[in-house]
Amino acid sequence: MLFVDGIGFSTKAEYEDALWDKAVIDEIKSKYDLDNPAEVEKLFNEMRNFHFRTKLGENFDDYIYELYQKIKSGNFVPVKSLPGNSGKGQKRVKQTAKKTASQGKTQKSKRTTAYDDNLDSVTKKKVLKEIKKRNRIRNAVIVVLLVIATFSIGYFVKYYHDARMMDDSSENLNELKDLKFAPVLSVEPVLRRTYEEDVVIPEILDEYKALYNRNKSLVGWVKIEDTVIDYPVTQTEDNEYYLKYNFDLKKDANGCIFLDANCDIILGNTNFILYGHHMNNGRMFSSLIKYANKDFYEKHKIIEFDTIYEKGKYEVMYAFRSRVYSADVITFKYYQFIDANSPEEFDSNMEEMAKISLIDTGVTAVYGDRLLTLSTCDYQEENGRFVVVAKRIE
Repeated sequence: MLFVDGIGFSTKAEYEDALWDKAVIDEIKSKYDLDNPAEVEKLFNEMRNFHFRTKLGENFDDYIYELYQKIKSGNFVPVKSLPGNSGKGQKRVKQTAKKTASQGKTQKSKRTTAYDDNLDSVTKKKVLKEIKKRNRIRNAVIVVLLVIATFSIGYFVKYYHDARMMDDSSENLNELKDLKFAPVLSVEPVLRRTYEEDVVIPEILDEYKALYNRNKSLVGWVKIEDTVIDYPVTQTEDNEYYLKYNFDLKKDANGCIFLDANCDIILGNTNFILYGHHMNNGRMFSSLIKYANKDFYEKHKIIEFDTIYEKGKYEVMYAFRSRVYSADVITFKYYQFIDANSPEEFDSNMEEMAKISLIDTGVTAVYGDRLLTLSTCDYQEENGRFVVVAKRIE
């Protein structure tokens, strides 16, 4: 529906006719003082054989007719609003209704001819200019909408394609995880460390040998029942590579879940920290945000995290929002809490987490307990993070 002066028109032809009527009305108003009875009477006489094309023009025609009737009755007061169904226009409707269909078509043709003949060249140019302007605006809007639609379709096609590819990849990795076969040729971890004394590298669990053969960066597997979180965990010498590459070492916006470079799965740490993207497609660590809801927590209290050497289960303690701070800011930084060297240091970190936790689980930990921290982006603030911390129970 297109509108001209508050009146709606359902077709392009009607809309352009209305613009034409409006240009004529504007021209009339610029030439005649409608508060002057003499000019109103002159206008009325000149408009006797003039016909508008749309309701917009007929309303104006009725307006002039009512002004003229006021003048004839001696009660002339300029009408502030256009009459809807009275006056000259109403008479014309009644007269037209008596004609045959063919006569009506002839009359319409005559009206158009009379209408065109009564428009001076300046008015015609103004009307055409206005119509072209409106068409340009409409066409521009259509182009913009088409571009947006094309982009949106492309985005959703890619979105579902990537999601499908990731589902297929996860399914394939899960199949490898469950596949037990011959021992790996080398159990030396990709992330090599220097220890003060000889350290015996444990035997890799059978279920992770196939995956380890595929990617020596594998350090474990993380899973939360009834969520999409069911992924291999990798580790490199920095915390950057697996932000952009997947388990098969291919560039991938989804990245891969990875263990903080400062953690050691052979000797163990007070706190293992895992990082994963918060993807709009719901993959990777996007589900962590749901721990802000106590109902979700009640149904997902346990997080499974196996290293390639041993299995582990952890019970959720805290869920909180934080951020990555600049080095000079002195505050609690959860991502720096990997080892506690004393009960006091451990308790201090626990207190900080408890203060900002969004849920009260009633679960506590003491010095000597092993912890697991899952971290993902939180878009509520710049460099925001959403964090879930759990305590090892098995």
